[in-house]
Amino acid sequence: MSGIARWSLGIGFGLLVMAVLCAVLDLVPVAVIAGMLSLVALSIGGYDVAFNWLDRAGQRRRAARARRER
Repeated sequence: MSGIARWSLGIGFGLLVMAVLCAVLDLVPVAVIAGMLSLVALSIGGYDVAFNWLDRAGQRRRAARARRER
């Protein structure tokens, strides 16, 4: 997982907690804005995690194919 994914996921979860707390405290506009920003941050982090995971899976497949061909 890259540094961007770590930061995005950390900020996204923090904003999600803040959105829930603001919703409980009836600060609806702040909760909506924080919720939307948390979804964006979590989406960026999730995309980066999935991209790196698929890249590593491809590297393992290529390495296995190279070992079989030897």
